[in-house]
Amino acid sequence: MHLERRILITGGAGFIGSFLCERLLESGANVICADNFFTGTRTNVAHLLNHPRFELMRHDVCFPLYVEVDEIYNMACPASPIHYQFDPVQTTKTSVHDAINMLGLAKRVKAKILQASTSEVYGDPAVHPQPEEYWGNVNPIGPRSCYDEGKRCAETLFFDYHRQHQLRIKVARIFNTYGPRMHPNDGRVVSNFIVQALKGEDITLYGDGQQTRSFCYVDDLVRGLMGLMDSPDHITGPINIGNPGEFTIRQLAEQVIDLTGSKSQLVFRPLPQDDPKQRQPNIEKAREILNWEPKVQLRDGLTKTIAYFDAMLSRPDQDKK
Repeated sequence: MHLERRILITGGAGFIGSFLCERLLESGANVICADNFFTGTRTNVAHLLNHPRFELMRHDVCFPLYVEVDEIYNMACPASPIHYQFDPVQTTKTSVHDAINMLGLAKRVKAKILQASTSEVYGDPAVHPQPEEYWGNVNPIGPRSCYDEGKRCAETLFFDYHRQHQLRIKVARIFNTYGPRMHPNDGRVVSNFIVQALKGEDITLYGDGQQTRSFCYVDDLVRGLMGLMDSPDHITGPINIGNPGEFTIRQLAEQVIDLTGSKSQLVFRPLPQDDPKQRQPNIEKAREILNWEPKVQLRDGLTKTIAYFDAMLSRPDQDKK
């Protein structure tokens, strides 16, 4: 299916992008991985550097890129609050300029293009679980809006290019994803809890720990993204890709403590502004249209992720990026 196809993955050295690179190479594709290494690392793709069909390119997607490709997976943009709030103006520029540049490239070379959008477009949802038809409840001027509104604007651009230029687009709304190669300091709950538990530190929960999230293992997510890209051209999305299994943050913390055998205690801090109280995807569209649903149970995925972080924390400091 992917034989001889040239595929560009922006943000390809990131957590999700690196797994996507692997799977596409396994499928027979030629893969160009473009990354500016703001949150992605060479370490994530080091094992692919000698692959004859893999090419790594340092590039900032805020600037145009000129390559000949058949498909584009647009994965570039810091996705954790710590990283995207570090330079919020740059975060918005990355989402918007990146979309404009990659859509322009897709138009020039007649490539099919997939946007890695996010459940953050739903904001702090007033509808639960969230279907694709829901327009969201987003604060346009809050500390999270650089990411939320940047991604919403990117979706706007994708659909306008589709309507105006008949571009073949795919929009995936990615819900909380976890697994090996997550950045250890990205501030997300799974990596936070695992690192704190392995170090025997207190595990920090915000609010009362009763807010919910749905956690999708990275292998399941990548399978969903590839399924959407390979779907017929009339299927544009947006389509939710995530795990509908809903857990409270406290349940997640307790499961991590159990799996690590840690002596860590739970401590509670005030809830950050605009932090969503509930997050659960309605994945009926993915089930019906893509015949996709997640297969990896939270306990199994956490076990693999804990093993990765345990090995990382035991390595010399110079290897931790």
